[in-house]
Amino acid sequence: MEPLTPPSKNSVDDGGCRNSSAGTKNTGSCGCHDNELFETNWHQTGKGRLAISMALLICVSWAVEHFTPGAGKWPFVGASLIGLAPVARTAFAALREGRPFTIESLMTIAGTGALFIGAAEEAAVVVFLFAVGELLEGVAAGKARQGIRALADLVPKTARLLEDGVPREVPAANLLVGQLVLVRPGDRIPSDGEIVEGSSGIDESPVTGESVPKTKGPGDPVFAGSINTEAALKVRVTKAQEDNTIARIIRLVEEAEAARAPTERFIARFSRWYMPAIVASAALLMAVPALIFGQPWETWTYRGLSLLLIGCPCALVISVPAAIAAALSVGARRGLLMKGGAVIEAAAKVSHVAFDKTGTLTYGRPVVTDVVTFGETSEEQVLAVAAAIETSSSHPLAVAILMRARAAKVSPAHSSNAKVIAGIGATATVTGTPAWITSPRHAAKNGGLSEEGLRKAASLEAEGKTAVAVFRDNGPLGLIAVRDEPRRDAREAVRQLKSMGVSSVVLTGDNPRTTAAIASGLGLEFRADMMPADKSKAIREMAEQGGVMMVGDGINDAPALKQANVGVAMGSGTDVALETADIAILRDRVTDVATLIRLSRATMTNIRQNIALAFGFKLVFLATTVLGLTGLWAAILADTGATILVTLNALRLLRLNPEGDQIKNSKPAIPQ
Repeated sequence: MEPLTPPSKNSVDDGGCRNSSAGTKNTGSCGCHDNELFETNWHQTGKGRLAISMALLICVSWAVEHFTPGAGKWPFVGASLIGLAPVARTAFAALREGRPFTIESLMTIAGTGALFIGAAEEAAVVVFLFAVGELLEGVAAGKARQGIRALADLVPKTARLLEDGVPREVPAANLLVGQLVLVRPGDRIPSDGEIVEGSSGIDESPVTGESVPKTKGPGDPVFAGSINTEAALKVRVTKAQEDNTIARIIRLVEEAEAARAPTERFIARFSRWYMPAIVASAALLMAVPALIFGQPWETWTYRGLSLLLIGCPCALVISVPAAIAAALSVGARRGLLMKGGAVIEAAAKVSHVAFDKTGTLTYGRPVVTDVVTFGETSEEQVLAVAAAIETSSSHPLAVAILMRARAAKVSPAHSSNAKVIAGIGATATVTGTPAWITSPRHAAKNGGLSEEGLRKAASLEAEGKTAVAVFRDNGPLGLIAVRDEPRRDAREAVRQLKSMGVSSVVLTGDNPRTTAAIASGLGLEFRADMMPADKSKAIREMAEQGGVMMVGDGINDAPALKQANVGVAMGSGTDVALETADIAILRDRVTDVATLIRLSRATMTNIRQNIALAFGFKLVFLATTVLGLTGLWAAILADTGATILVTLNALRLLRLNPEGDQIKNSKPAIPQ
């Protein structure tokens, strides 16, 4: 697992700012806010100590001024210099790295200028308010990542390793793939694994957000951090500590925070020319009235310094990453892993959703219902050859065939050179002769099935079953029919999407008859008999009419997942699908597709609110500053206040329930 420690306080990224307090790289030219507050109490941080020291110094200065009028100027000067020192150091460090336009630079110029024009009291208070603003922003924004960072603590530090049947306590980090561990009732599972012995209820809510425990037994997978609720289990470790589910979640979220949304990239570019424009405007505001119109230098220098402070786009730059960080945290707590702000922005614009069928709309656990033999071939022979071909496959149909062979006590024949042909079937060399499994449609193209065989396959498919033909040495051995039931929440998911203005369609390689039986029950349109290339073509056609989301789970879905504006992989899917997709749904709920669209739309609404807040504050106070209605105090209060408001507004997302009724009727985003 990659370390979760925050970057160094003085580290600088490519865009010119330290990592923002939202936990996202900030590429703007404004203030830099580090992640120090994630690790310690606020009063133990450098920013906390600075704010406290400044408050005490200002109180002492006012007391001196009260008891000895006229002498209080110098304590205020001292307080200003003490507060400006760390700010100036940061400003000069940024300057050496080619970043002259930071909030620290502007604060240094404004504070020093205020001292030169005799506004020592205002200079001290401005520096103090700046310190308080940065402190409060860091405290507030730090909450956006608490849920993610707490995931690392879910995995127990120790495990009970079984050696010759005897448990021995060892560090969980030292567990190796293949080892057996004992998990007692009430214990957290120390690593991703597979139950070898025992049956118990498994509470997966810490990992997937699923509140109802699942009963699992031998052969079922379990996640690190899940809680064993009922009986003792023996679990075989299947993944190393750094590759377990929680480690992957943390890694994905951290990588996602670095993937900036298009809106964020635009704001970063905007800030690069906006900041020099503000500095130039402030210089002109100081010089032109005094040099050309003979106005007092002190008055217009004061206004120019105020303009510098109010002009910093700190709130604007942090408006996007703060909301994105909060959304990623909300999603992760509900088993929705989104790979960056760009994904969230794209998901908010989705108007079409394409579903794979097997393993996505259905449970992906089909069972063999019929074994039809041709000629003198026995059912055992058909199963032995089919199991031999599918031995190394993880496809749901392959699993069903292997389970049926196991139940019938049929051992797979010896096979070699087994491989999967995406969208078509699988082949292998079985006891020295070529053998393969394919759909009746592909078999018919090659003249592989008789008219009677095709009629039997059509009859099975009309019953909502999926039929596959088994061949060996160019001759058909028989048909195997399987049936996979739709997920219980699939129909509700389609209803929710429709209420949100999102159309849905099934794209599957299965035959039209079987697909029609499933799709009609869910109220879905469908396209069947599709190869992976056909799915990609269909996605491209749908994209011409708006944003498209593809939801799948298998290797054959990978091209379509990549082609879509947003690719979503079911958590039970293959590693290829999970790596290719932009979003992973850990809970295997179809309704989570609607949930993540709601979350994305709510996030983009929040971002638009933040941008409006930031721009609104700037425009109002820029005008009042130029007119002389507001000064340094108001400038720093406006800048700091806008930043805090934007951050707090973003953090409202942490309380959002995207599964609730409050945003079910959210309108679709206008496609761009």
